[in-house]
Amino acid sequence: MNHRHSIRFVRKTFFFLLSIILLSCSHPQREIGKSLDLGKWDEAAVEQLLGTATGIDDPGERVVFLSAAFLATPYQADTLIGSADSAEVFVLRLDAVDCFTFLDYVEALRRSSNYREFVAHLHDVRYQQGQVDFLSRNHFFSLWGNTPLAPLRDVTAKIGGKRTRWVIKHLNQNTEGTLFLPGYPVKKQVVAFIPGEAVDKTIVSRLHTGDYIGIYSSNPGLDVSHTGIVIKKGETTFLRHASSKWLRKRVRDVKLLPYLAGKKGLIVYRPQAIDSHRQ
Repeated sequence: MNHRHSIRFVRKTFFFLLSIILLSCSHPQREIGKSLDLGKWDEAAVEQLLGTATGIDDPGERVVFLSAAFLATPYQADTLIGSADSAEVFVLRLDAVDCFTFLDYVEALRRSSNYREFVAHLHDVRYQQGQVDFLSRNHFFSLWGNTPLAPLRDVTAKIGGKRTRWVIKHLNQNTEGTLFLPGYPVKKQVVAFIPGEAVDKTIVSRLHTGDYIGIYSSNPGLDVSHTGIVIKKGETTFLRHASSKWLRKRVRDVKLLPYLAGKKGLIVYRPQAIDSHRQ
């Protein structure tokens, strides 16, 4: 290669690399192995929200405050990416949620004092030991609420008292013997729940605002059919949840007792006070 050609080669290489750098800078929320979409939010807005939330000492009240920011957010299922046959992708989407990712984001925000911590805590909330992998993802509510690092407490038996029932679940195994999630192992789990017919005003009075609840499922391979957050407004108790119902596909509040009519039961996890900084 002569001198002139070498200069041309260097120039072409330089501009090629420069174009890649500029392209990556023009899409700062797209990285390999990540899918980030803050929707109407940006990092500054999240920081502002967290700045206010850190002044709320009560864990449940902090959950209520943070979850209110999601009211009217559209419902969308299957936003997480990954399977036994495809690579897991870390997803942060505040533009649309389902009933479970809604809880993921609220709980990760609750543990955080800034945007960077929020992203880090979302790893811990959604995955066992924060490892972004399909097999490490907390696919089931009882796994989500009982992870060793999670500052949540199972208060189902405390609330239900003598009405509480325990059952052994083989999570992910359908009644026909098939798997709900192909490639994901069956998880044996002891689950406490309060039967639906036992949930009355007395039981509801024992719930705290900001409690995370799961609607118990009688299917032996599932623990819950839906999730949400307890919201107390005066004498009335509401369920704040990402509703999948047609024409109501958004995060909204509904009165809890009427909503529970005909449901199989409740599982309750209560947020605990934590150090806001990730260890």
